[in-house]
Amino acid sequence: MCHWKRLTLAKPVCGGYNNAFSLRGIDAMQNYTPRPDLLAQRVIVVTGAGDGIGATAARTFARYGATVVLLGRTIRKLESIYDAIEESGSPQPAIYPMNLEGASPKDYQDLAETIEREFGRLDGVLHNAAILGTLTPLELYDLELWTKVMQVNLNAPYLLTRACLPLLKKADDASVLFTSSAVGHKGRAYWGAYGISKAAAENMMQILADELEQNTSIRVNSIDPGAVRTRMRARAYPGEDPLTNPLPEEIMGPYLYLMGPDSKGETGRSYRAQQK
Repeated sequence: MCHWKRLTLAKPVCGGYNNAFSLRGIDAMQNYTPRPDLLAQRVIVVTGAGDGIGATAARTFARYGATVVLLGRTIRKLESIYDAIEESGSPQPAIYPMNLEGASPKDYQDLAETIEREFGRLDGVLHNAAILGTLTPLELYDLELWTKVMQVNLNAPYLLTRACLPLLKKADDASVLFTSSAVGHKGRAYWGAYGISKAAAENMMQILADELEQNTSIRVNSIDPGAVRTRMRARAYPGEDPLTNPLPEEIMGPYLYLMGPDSKGETGRSYRAQQK
């Protein structure tokens, strides 16, 4: 383990909606009020933790007691989130720099082994990291970019989940949460690799949930954050007024619910963080 300005777990690696929300309505999910120690004693990996929804989720999970493993490719951004969590008095997080575009299966295995060695447990994974690619007709899509999008949005969640399953199976109450999108539920012209990767990830979530439901305590779900004020949203919709969309902080209720014990028993379901 590297000791520099903070606890760092590794050197950089190159490498249909359920509108009912189970027993809770959409409004109840959005207005969910978690208890202050909801995630106490839990270790949670957040990918794409340096920016946007991932950074906000990491800070939020920490605020409710979790030890968060901040996974991302830009150390400077991860350090900023680390500092914010530490200054808030939340449990000390850990930084794990990893470039999902180039990470190999062994890199994910090394991550899982490091988490087990340092913490002895893993209780949750939020698959948040994604790249947009370009809004281009499939006929003209750049093949190199196609491979990159699939690697980050589809292969990385699979490889990370696969590597972490032995640890997650040891937890009394584990949650794996994929990030979905409207264009992954219904194909839309020009969304190319991004839309297809999200559709495939949604199917992967359902398969994993079905496989793990009977003999493990792992629940697997997906959440569509909707239109949120992030840089990715601005790239996808450059003509949109960003002020019409909520900040990531405003949609964290459903994330806490699905990552915490109150959603125990709910698995294989697709959720929306917003009504619109």
